[in-house]
Amino acid sequence: MRCPSCGNLESKVVDSRPSEDGTAIRRRRECLDCGRRFTTYERLGENPLIVIKADGSSEAYDRQKLMRGLLIACGKRPVSPEQIASLVDSIETELRNASCNEIRSKELGDMVLVRLAKLDDVAYVRFASVYKDFQNVEEFAAALEGLR
Repeated sequence: MRCPSCGNLESKVVDSRPSEDGTAIRRRRECLDCGRRFTTYERLGENPLIVIKADGSSEAYDRQKLMRGLLIACGKRPVSPEQIASLVDSIETELRNASCNEIRSKELGDMVLVRLAKLDDVAYVRFASVYKDFQNVEEFAAALEGLR
């Protein structure tokens, strides 16, 4: 595993434990070159999930793309990266349990919003404003009303 600090490929596993939902193994690693510690996750390889976009095109589901969007929405909010990873894990678990190979981007976005509303109101509105492409203040107000 490549060290995120120095790029060295050699590291040792310091700690290993299953994730909360049991779908991954969390490993704490230490770079043998610079000594920095970092976390990796090992997940079961599966059939790829396809996301059908609004324009009808499709692309492979990308966990990192979803994580980036959530990290931006949760920026400067009291939401930890572990909480975001847990949110994404719960979505992936639900999709695996439903045995679906395709999902519409709207359905995926709705799944995120349901979970994000329980986590942080501001992050919910930030994510919704991009996901739902708000065009005016009234659409923001409607989203805020939905939180009550």
